[in-house]
Amino acid sequence: MAMTKRNSKNDNIILNTIEGLVPQDHEVRKLESCIDWSFIYPSVEHLYSDFGRPSIDPVVLFKMIFINIVFGIGSMRRTCKEIQVNLAYRWFLGISMDEQVPNYSTWSQNYIRRYGDSQVFEQIFDQILKQAITYGFVDMETVYGDSTHQKANANKNKHTDEEVAIVKKVYEDELLDEINKDREKHGKKPIKTNEKEELNYDEETGKLKKDVETKHIKVSKTDPESGCFHKGEKEKCFAYSHQTFCDKNGFVILSLCVSGNVHDSVSFFPAYRILSDKFKDQIKNICLDAGYITPAICKTILEHKQKNVCAI
Repeated sequence: MAMTKRNSKNDNIILNTIEGLVPQDHEVRKLESCIDWSFIYPSVEHLYSDFGRPSIDPVVLFKMIFINIVFGIGSMRRTCKEIQVNLAYRWFLGISMDEQVPNYSTWSQNYIRRYGDSQVFEQIFDQILKQAITYGFVDMETVYGDSTHQKANANKNKHTDEEVAIVKKVYEDELLDEINKDREKHGKKPIKTNEKEELNYDEETGKLKKDVETKHIKVSKTDPESGCFHKGEKEKCFAYSHQTFCDKNGFVILSLCVSGNVHDSVSFFPAYRILSDKFKDQIKNICLDAGYITPAICKTILEHKQKNVCAI
């Protein structure tokens, strides 16, 4: 399917029939004036063929997400119905009154089949965030981090009990290196590690080795990627955890989704690594709640020459 780029909004049909009907203070006009959407085309071009029938304009598909979220519609099917009768939405998408709105199944299947395994969503997020930083909307001096759980669409009673190996912490290798360096300074032999430790499963039987430390977890039959979450008085359920960093103005700088049974102090490290790769030199302070105040996290932040602020 070949990628299609729609005509400009200066198209006579759109200009004469819709332009004058959309209020000047409408949110879609603000979105259109603040963001240059053309950067999406080169980001998705490699996902389309040079041959075949014309596709739906990728900018239209991504703008539909903004309509879905900004206006709190939620349902993809309902979003398509709202666009069909709402002139402001049609103007924003560049769809004239005599054109057909993309079908919700076509919209969803594009995200599943074409964009699902790509980095397009992250690239678009980063580009819009970059524009916001350039305009001075985002204050990168102090970054606030926390995680929130989102209930998965999975029945908590439909699961299997599985035995899995306990994965070592991300900082264990670094900790062992430091211990061995200190032992060598004091004339002691370094602690040796078995290089085959990471091979938790026996190659012949395919089962966990007897000497491997394990634990039992519940795996959802409906959504295996989610994790069983239970905290305090909250209802036990399958969920996801979103490790998120934002600035003092509420702009989300980074969000990483992990299984709901991963502790915040563990999911912090991959999220912080991505954050540092992108904005290390701009961030001066990291503000976290007490659940994150572990020696490993504090050490990592201090090594990046940042201050760790504890917010209880």
